[in-house]
Amino acid sequence: MARACGSVAARLNSLTMNAHPVSEKPSVLVVKLSSLGDLFHALPTVHAIKTHLGASVEWVVQQEYLQLVKCFTDVDFIITTQRRSFIRNMSELKKDLHAHQYDLVIDLQGLMKSAIVVAMAKSPRKIGPAFHRECSQLFYHEIAGAKDMTRHAVEQNLDLARHLGCETPEVRFPVEFPEFALEANRRHVGLLPCTRWPSKTWPEEHYIKLAKSLLDDENTFVHVLGSLDDLAVCHRIHRVIDHPRVINQSAELTLPMLGGLLARLDLLISGDSGPVHIAAAVGTPTLVLFGPTEAGRTGPYGEGHRIIRAPAPCEPCFNRSCHRHGEPCMAGITPGEVADAARAMLESGTGKPG
Repeated sequence: MARACGSVAARLNSLTMNAHPVSEKPSVLVVKLSSLGDLFHALPTVHAIKTHLGASVEWVVQQEYLQLVKCFTDVDFIITTQRRSFIRNMSELKKDLHAHQYDLVIDLQGLMKSAIVVAMAKSPRKIGPAFHRECSQLFYHEIAGAKDMTRHAVEQNLDLARHLGCETPEVRFPVEFPEFALEANRRHVGLLPCTRWPSKTWPEEHYIKLAKSLLDDENTFVHVLGSLDDLAVCHRIHRVIDHPRVINQSAELTLPMLGGLLARLDLLISGDSGPVHIAAAVGTPTLVLFGPTEAGRTGPYGEGHRIIRAPAPCEPCFNRSCHRHGEPCMAGITPGEVADAARAMLESGTGKPG
């Protein structure tokens, strides 16, 4: 079971949405509404700006990520939006934004929806990213950097910090999750079998074979992870493996609890999915399987990770569904090569101690 440490619990309680912080510091509004991985891609930029300006940071995010952003230690105040009823609730959002005058507004999303939030905020300076789309640039006073989609998303976001003269010698992800208790002196490996795109998802039967291979080591525990939408897949994998050292934790964890668990794992194995970026942010090694998307742009950031690419001449195609004849490209990654890579990472000391 997870247990929240006192400092984290106090922080979660203190980040209310009822009153803006009273401060003489410069006030910066960050607009990054979603998604899970993208929020973590923005963290180093927010940290650099807060540190450089000595600023108070407010963050606009979709309601479903509120508890997660409360764990971002650089954030002083949070304003939420509704994903499915954004237009209907715009007047309430505008009221929240107009409760304060900002010295600077930065859009780290670059879409029309985020640009509308920028437009509603009161500030003499509004900066958007070079990767803007949907004519969102019409709402910015300045655009940071040059568009270069060959770089990792973290580096693209950092253009906004560099635009403000912030030095970024060290990329940091300031986050504080509740502690999560796991059995000590064991290897704990997480399996995240589902992704948001069918084309990015490795076959269930491959995850089953992989887990059985990893369980040959009597010191290894396997944690099956997923959201409520992934429940059926995770239950099937857990039921078929039918082993006492396999723990199905799908749909059991809040995002802060998931972060606490990922911080304790020795290794996370997944397709291209948001929790990979949580794991990378807290220093947990990841083994990520890529097919239709580009690891150089959205893979785990930093050292200690490994990528296995699908053996297909058409990757990356960036299609949500595979249009090839026969099996999708992800099926070409074999359980054996993933198991070998996982064991090599664990044996080499890449993984963290239990």
